[in-house]
Amino acid sequence: MQSVSLWLMFPIVITLHNLEEAIWLPAWSKHAKKFHKPIEANVFYFAVIFVTILAYLSTFLAIAFPSSWLWKYIFHGFLGAMVLNTIFPHLISTVILRRYSPGLVTGFFLLTPINSIILYQSVMLGYIKLPDLIISILIVSLTLLSFLPLFFKIGEQLASQMES
Repeated sequence: MQSVSLWLMFPIVITLHNLEEAIWLPAWSKHAKKFHKPIEANVFYFAVIFVTILAYLSTFLAIAFPSSWLWKYIFHGFLGAMVLNTIFPHLISTVILRRYSPGLVTGFFLLTPINSIILYQSVMLGYIKLPDLIISILIVSLTLLSFLPLFFKIGEQLASQMES
């Protein structure tokens, strides 16, 4: 198996990435209607905290149960999904809107290199096969995308309850 210490970099870099988004994305979303409907900070905080928790959980479970194909595929799929996230929407929206998309720097300089190294090593060492990796990335990416509206909805309900 690969070095677990490298795998532990994933929760660290996704935390930094999500912090960058949490600080600047709610304000940015008010000017990015093509890519993101305006979102209130508290609603976004809930969603980004939940995604971060899922990243920590997937890393922990992949390390704790190295022979489990399910946790291995979820962890590697999550890594790939975050690499894709750097391109779509961060890089694309920055280019099209000609306005910096929060999360691009940490995605480009932290998430993409760290995750790519882990993914490359996993394939080269035979820990996961390339076709399985591609399928895992697609499934986890689509799952995360489909859950984001739910996370935002729950965040809206919690924010409204906290206000009243």
